[in-house]
Amino acid sequence: MKYGDMSVSELLMVCARGDEKAFERLYQRTSANLYAVCLRILKNEGLAQECLQEAYIKVWNHAARYQPERAQATTWMTTITRNLAVDTLRRSGKMAYAGEFEFENLSDESAEEDMFHSSDGRLLQRCLEELREQQRQAVMHAYYDGMTHGELAAHLDVPLGTVKTWIRRALEQLKQCLG
Repeated sequence: MKYGDMSVSELLMVCARGDEKAFERLYQRTSANLYAVCLRILKNEGLAQECLQEAYIKVWNHAARYQPERAQATTWMTTITRNLAVDTLRRSGKMAYAGEFEFENLSDESAEEDMFHSSDGRLLQRCLEELREQQRQAVMHAYYDGMTHGELAAHLDVPLGTVKTWIRRALEQLKQCLG
């Protein structure tokens, strides 16, 4: 089997059958981006490495649950990783916000931004640029910094309902844009 020619989705489906070589290739192809998600949320290399390991254990154990018609494999894996990172952050009691997210920095050449250089990442970046500024900031803070709706409301000094509406509408718009 030629693992190098397989897409991430195909590798994930082969992993669901217990193929360790496919899992190794999946890790090689996706670990930098998933580590960047962990590091962005946790802002601690040790915690990020532990979270990444947990994420891959979960991916391996739940690969058979992946449904390609519902989400791209990288999206599915990123969601698992992000949720674990946010849970880790909450458990550590360090859910404080660490600074403004600068949307303009998405084109920087860094490991944390690699996902935005893929074709999916460029599409996501384009779709994010179509959002209103408040919606974009709310989504970015929630999904990349791990802020809760309550923390966002306090940080942005707006009512909780407003934050929830911004995020809901932004996600609807992103879903349409990403098609």
